[in-house]
Amino acid sequence: MNYGVGSLLVAGGVALCLASARAADVFTLTSPAFPDNAPLEAKYAGNREKDPNCPGQNVSPPLAWSNAPDGSKSFALLMFDPEAQGGSGYSHMVVYGIPASVTGFAEGELSKPSEKYVGGKSGLGMATYAGPCPPPDTDWHHYTFTLVATDLPPAALQPGLTREELLPAIKPHAKGTAGLILRFRHL
Repeated sequence: MNYGVGSLLVAGGVALCLASARAADVFTLTSPAFPDNAPLEAKYAGNREKDPNCPGQNVSPPLAWSNAPDGSKSFALLMFDPEAQGGSGYSHMVVYGIPASVTGFAEGELSKPSEKYVGGKSGLGMATYAGPCPPPDTDWHHYTFTLVATDLPPAALQPGLTREELLPAIKPHAKGTAGLILRFRHL
């Protein structure tokens, strides 16, 4: 069979449209303020009295997500620094029980308690965002935000779970995950 150039272009266009439609359905976590792997401004760093490693205002970055998997009833959101503590990592935020109707948080919204989520426990014991506080003059630290869609009702888990307690509790209920990496370096 001989297909003309027009037929091949139409077929190619249809394939491209299908690929774009599938890509648009991917569960994604983004920040309206930063692209993936972008450096964070100093205001997003931690601000703890008497800690010179925390030069910021502890303002949480804005986050948004889309295309949650079918059957999602709630989300868990984690922020982890894999380079901290000599490579053993550090948990900066553990929040969960986020209703499926929520599709993001405004700048600063995760820095304070909210009815939109259940507060877990970060490495500092905080139930909210704990901004970056790496030592000065070290290389970039990568802050991995992981959003897990679950089939759990928002109130299914008790408050105060650490990252290590939360992950096994939601693993059998996970419908999908999305991630975003932001960087910070304290000069």
